[in-house]
Amino acid sequence: MKYPILLPNIFDHPFTYESSLKLKIGDYVNVPFGKKIITGVVWDQFEKNVKKKFKVKIIKKKLNIEPLKIQTVDFLNWFSEYNLVPLGMALKLHLLSGIAIEKQKNSEYQKYQIGFNKDKFLLSDEQKKVFRELVSNDSSFRVHLLQGTTGSGKTIVYFKAIDKIIFQGYQSLILLPEIGLTGEFEKKFKKFFGFEAAVWHSKISPKRKKVIWSGLAIGKIKVVIGARSALFLPFKKLGLIVVDEEHDQSFKQDEGVTYNARDMAIARANSENIPINLVTAVPSIETFANIKNKKYSFSRLINRYKNANLPKHHIIDLNQNKLAKKTFISDKTIEKVESHLKKGDQILFFINRRGFAPYVLCKKCLNVFSCPNCSINLVYHKNKKQLLCHYCGYSSSLHRKCKNEHVCDFVFSGPGVEKIAEEVKNLFPNHKTIIFSSDTMNKASGKNILDKIILGEINILVGTQLISKGFHFPNLNCIVVLDIDLTSQGHDLRSAEKNLQLYHQLSGRAGRAGKPANVYFQTFNLKPEVIEQITNEDPFKFLETELELRKQNNLPPFERFVSLILSSENEKKLDQESIKLKKMITNSINEKILGPVNAPIFKINRKFRSRLLIRAKKTSKIQKKIKIVLKEFKISSGMKLTVDVDPISFN
Repeated sequence: MKYPILLPNIFDHPFTYESSLKLKIGDYVNVPFGKKIITGVVWDQFEKNVKKKFKVKIIKKKLNIEPLKIQTVDFLNWFSEYNLVPLGMALKLHLLSGIAIEKQKNSEYQKYQIGFNKDKFLLSDEQKKVFRELVSNDSSFRVHLLQGTTGSGKTIVYFKAIDKIIFQGYQSLILLPEIGLTGEFEKKFKKFFGFEAAVWHSKISPKRKKVIWSGLAIGKIKVVIGARSALFLPFKKLGLIVVDEEHDQSFKQDEGVTYNARDMAIARANSENIPINLVTAVPSIETFANIKNKKYSFSRLINRYKNANLPKHHIIDLNQNKLAKKTFISDKTIEKVESHLKKGDQILFFINRRGFAPYVLCKKCLNVFSCPNCSINLVYHKNKKQLLCHYCGYSSSLHRKCKNEHVCDFVFSGPGVEKIAEEVKNLFPNHKTIIFSSDTMNKASGKNILDKIILGEINILVGTQLISKGFHFPNLNCIVVLDIDLTSQGHDLRSAEKNLQLYHQLSGRAGRAGKPANVYFQTFNLKPEVIEQITNEDPFKFLETELELRKQNNLPPFERFVSLILSSENEKKLDQESIKLKKMITNSINEKILGPVNAPIFKINRKFRSRLLIRAKKTSKIQKKIKIVLKEFKISSGMKLTVDVDPISFN
């Protein structure tokens, strides 16, 4: 009997094989492919429009694994069509290193077995009300937003919802935007539930991944805390998905297979016919639009847990308050910080720039040091004594020959987190200061630093955006935002939305233990709309205005964008291919097509980049039209095409 077998590779269709075995859709099998034996899955349809004859090969064996559920097959089919991803690549996201994992020893699953929680977590009346709303319809598909002030206890409320689900025999998935620093979250989970969740991300060992993959397939593991890729795991009986910090742009996968994990989580919940909870302090504009359209239900937690007060916001006008000598910190800011330190408060200085300085130039020859592989400047990291490219990883020493004289005389322009930390240490020498960024916290020592912060052994933190992502620091009662003007600039259509989310998340780090807290914004910009944006406690007011602006200008979520980026080491060839692709699209698709233009970052890792942007109505089924064009477009050797549906970044 013939069977369609989908293989985890770049092909957009199953292959036909024969077997005397009785197989059904979702069965995992080993099949010959070329000179190799690889794992495939019995799919729900044969390859279409097969013109050439071929010899049908024999399936080697059926694997002893729970079959892939029909619902998951449906999800992967939809995922492929929506994101314009080859179907085989969608399957590859599901399979672990291209193979399915058979059942492990029962002892391997022991640490994930459901335990009994001894701690009592009492909900406030407001939290009880929201909990009832969360679980009011937990037997079928529903998207529900849990919006709550930072520190309002959103996590505990959805923990209660998960507890109810797993008590009924179902599995749950919690998606987090930043998985590398989940130690605190894991502790909170174990304290609440009395057992460990399986943690899934790229740094988990291959052996542990095999245990988790097989444990989910047979139903031995009940809860997964995971990054984007956890969405494709083989849950036997998934009952609830939670997307924490749903607004976070880290859910967008920009390399390789491009997709938005939040949106795909909603699609998987739909295919499984289960509820999904989106959780945030400030919803994304797409989520807010769906609430307005009554596609999503929602609940709000207005009050902080145990009635802790929200921090007060203060604007420090840099037009009236001068910066201290040779620093990016004003005299008034220094005065405020000193008063907080005297009270024993922890301080955070926020600047969203890694390294010491984003620009390095020679004042003799006026050379600006840029990456030889990318069209961006190199960032000076003083701690590493290196110039680094944050895109391709290129590094070099600071020592450079000058075009005019023997050795360059360097000027460091613009502050990075290392520069601010240096200034802070000089201004407050008697207080322990650390840098909180991906360069310091993603190391093995990161957990130790976190423990010291929580215990109050560190007085001052100098951090990047990473610090805004859900950390609980009970002693943090003063935040200074140094670069508000920098983050408000640029041509990103989402900049206002991102700023609102960032500042709310930042503010939420302060005053969580109940002590009075303050947030100070240094700025030259005193425009009322900017001040309102960063100080308004109700994000829905801003989102109403922003949504109307998007509507007037036919921007997402009212239109769909699809970005096509061609890249090549041959710039002339790239121009030719971009024009050719534009003509093919124009002849086939009656939509607005912008470009081709050079991408804002024109070269990354020695490859030049050209962008086409298709703007289409939500109802146009634009992906199907693009897919037809791309099948006809024969991409030249050495050229790469990246398709990004619903892009977030336009770099």
